Amino acid sequence: MFYFDRTYILVLIGVVLCMLASNRVNRVFRKYSRVRSYTGMTGKEAAERILRVNGIYDVQIQHVSGQLTDHYDPRNKILRLSDSTYASTSVAAIGVAAHECGHAVQHAVGYTPLHIRGALVPVANFGSTFAWPLIVIGLFMNNQTAGLLINGGILLFSAAVLFQLVTLPVEFNASKRAVGALENSGILYGEEVNQTKEVLGAAALTYVASAASMILQLLRLILITGGRRRND
Repeated sequence: MFYFDRTYILVLIGVVLCMLASNRVNRVFRKYSRVRSYTGMTGKEAAERILRVNGIYDVQIQHVSGQLTDHYDPRNKILRLSDSTYASTSVAAIGVAAHECGHAVQHAVGYTPLHIRGALVPVANFGSTFAWPLIVIGLFMNNQTAGLLINGGILLFSAAVLFQLVTLPVEFNASKRAVGALENSGILYGEEVNQTKEVLGAAALTYVASAASMILQLLRLILITGGRRRND
C-alpha cells in the first residue's frame, strides 16, 4: 500500500508557479535582448549614467559571468552586471542594469525595506538550513521536547518566508526607480520604455512566485505537524 500525502499538492503548486514565472522571464528577456536601444548604450554605460544622475560616485560596476546573474552588493557597493547585460545594447539589458541601479539608489537614500531585508539574510539562511532537520527530529520523538523542536522549526522557516515577503517591495521599488531613471535621463525613448516595463514585470513575477511557494510550504508544515503538536 502506498500512502499519498495530499499536502504535497501545495508543494507542487509552488513548483509550477516558479517554473511558469521563470519560463516567462527567460522568454521575455530573450525577446527584448534582440531589440537594440535607439541610443546604442550598453548596460554598463546606462548604469554609469543612472548612478551619476543620482549623485552616486562610490559604486563600482563590475562584469560577472552568467546570464541574469546581475545583482547589487550593498556591503561592498559593487554593481555586478552579467554577460547578457554588461556589454549588450539591448532594451532588455538596459532595463536589467537600471533595475540594479535602483537597488544602489535605495541603498544611498536609506530605503528602509532594503535594510530590513539585509538584516534578515543571515536569519533566513539559518532558517532555511535548519528548519526541516528540527521538524523531522521532532516528528520522530515522543516527549515534550518534540513539540519544542517542531515549533522551533516552523518559526525558523517563517523567518525565511518573511525574507521573501520583504523582498517584494524592495524589488518592485527598484523597478519603479529604474523606469523613472530611464525615462528622465533619455536613455530610452517611447516604446522602449514599455518594453523595459515588460521585462521588469516578468522578472517581478519570479519574486511573487517564490514568495507564494514559500508560503505554501509553510502552510504544509503547519498542516503536517498540527496534529502532533496538539497531541504534545
